[in-house]
This record gives sequence, C-alpha cells and structure tokens, in this order.
Amino acid sequence: MKTKAPHSHGWLVGIVGLAAGISLMVLFPKLKAVAGVVLLVALFHLVGIAVVLGSLASFAPRRLGRFMENPRGRTSDEKGYDFGWSQVAMNGHWLAAVTLWTVAFGLQLQWPGLWPAWFAMALIGVNCFIGGLLLRTSKRTDFASLPLVDLLRSDKDLVLDAGCGGGRTTLALSKVLGGGRIVAVDRFDAYYIDGGGRALLERNLRIAGLTERVQIEQGDLTALPFPEAHFDSAVSAHVIDHLKQHKRTGLAEIFRVLKPGGRFLMVVWVPGLATFSLANVFCFLLTSKAGWRKLAREVGFEIRDEGTFNGMWFAVLERPR
Repeated sequence: MKTKAPHSHGWLVGIVGLAAGISLMVLFPKLKAVAGVVLLVALFHLVGIAVVLGSLASFAPRRLGRFMENPRGRTSDEKGYDFGWSQVAMNGHWLAAVTLWTVAFGLQLQWPGLWPAWFAMALIGVNCFIGGLLLRTSKRTDFASLPLVDLLRSDKDLVLDAGCGGGRTTLALSKVLGGGRIVAVDRFDAYYIDGGGRALLERNLRIAGLTERVQIEQGDLTALPFPEAHFDSAVSAHVIDHLKQHKRTGLAEIFRVLKPGGRFLMVVWVPGLATFSLANVFCFLLTSKAGWRKLAREVGFEIRDEGTFNGMWFAVLERPR
C-alpha cells in the first residue's frame, strides 16, 4: 500500500504564505494610518517580500528546492552530521510569528478599536515564536532523541528503525545496542531532502562508523518487506503519526514483524502545549493518547510503559509471548 507523502501539505502552507506576503506588500501599505509614514511602508514591504520568498521555498519544485537548501541552506553540526533540517522547516515558525506581529501592528494602527483581534493575533505570533524555539532546540545533537525505557531484550537485538529519515534515531539506538544490529527503513521520498534522505543517512552512518552495523531498506511502513517475527525490538519516532488513516495498518505491520515478547517504542505527537506551539489549533486534529492506546490494543499490543518526552508522548508496546 502506498501512503500519501507526509509533507504533502507544503503546497497549502505556500499558498497561505503567498496570500499573506502579497497582502503585506500591497494592501497594508495603502492603509491610511500606514501610507503617510515611509518607514512603515518599507516595513510592510520588507516583511511581505520575506514571507513570499519563504512561501515559494515551501513548495518549490525539487530541483529548485535543492538549489535553495544546498549547500548553504543547511549546516552540519559539530560532528558533521546532517539530518536534512531545512531552513524553511527551521525558520518557518519564526517567519509566521513576524508576519502575525506585523499584521497585528497594522490592525492596531488602522483600527485601534478592534484590539481583541490584533491582540489575539499577537498572542498567536508569540505561540509561533515558541514553536520555532522548540524546533531549533531539537536540532542540537546533545538534545536527547529517545526516552530511557526498557526496550531491548539483549545487547544483541536486531532492531527495526521504522521511518529512519536521516538517521537521528538510528544513531541514538546505536549508543545503547552494544553488539546488536539495526535495520533502518524509510520510503526515502521526502521532496525537500536531496535524494529523499538516503544519501544523508549513509553519510551520517559513515561518520559514526556504523555502516557495517546498519542495514538500509527502502519500504513503506504499511507494508514492511520483512517476514513475521523477524525483529527483537522496534522504534519509530515522529513517523507513525504521519500515516493519517493508515496508522492502524502501520501499527499492525510492526506487530507482525516483531517476535513474541518483542517491544516497540513509539514516539508520536498528541494534543498538548508543545504541539500547540508547533501546529496551533491544528494540534487538536492529532490522535489523542487514548486514541493511540485503543489502536495499539486493537492490533494486539500490550502497553508496558508510557510518558512524555520533549513535549511528545511515547509508549512502549509489547507483542505478547
């Protein structure tokens, strides 16, 4: 089964951003309270141009996206790892915050009596700014990637990294796995990462000296290319929640490929303060904790542990013996 690309909403973000940017350049400078002040006109034009350029980048064709993101669009960390963090992804929330604050400022100048509207807009801008801080923090390699849980059966486990991306979770697993092996699976079709992410994963594994311990496979989480009861344990961080209506199928596939007694660490977004700062009111469309527990039990998992990690929810699920 082929699921829809998780970042297919980029076009919608781009269209909304273009509309906002054009409004800041064309409509707001014409407001009576703004038009007479050259500095204010310049401010709205500058912010509008920045928003338009950022919006174009969010849904640019693949080749243009590569040009905009590489080689100067992203920076490797101190160890040379590059997980594909794009400038658009890292700075989009801050650009949204500046846009909202600028619009709120314009509304306050033109219609001061509508203070509830511009005040609410300014608060949403603060929320977006906090979301941007969270994203920037998560980029650091000293920022823990996985919670400390009872996951492995032994240090010789064969572990599935379901939705490995550029390998951040894979590298975190390697630190505690000892002599075990990891199978890193992904569709590798992210449009904003050169090569879909596989080249980045291979490069990061070479830097970490893990090439011989990690097997890379291209595959869909809803139809994993492995036999039943193949893995000792499994991990999926910030991926299963992208499967939309196929979340249950993804969980069932991981249940199938786990050995009896094998455990699965799942880290997902759920409605909460952290996700509200990242997705605003759209976070309420996310599957709740209760919803994830229900899905897990429906496919046969038993819940062994759960909690909050870096603002996200995690659960340790076990396939019964």
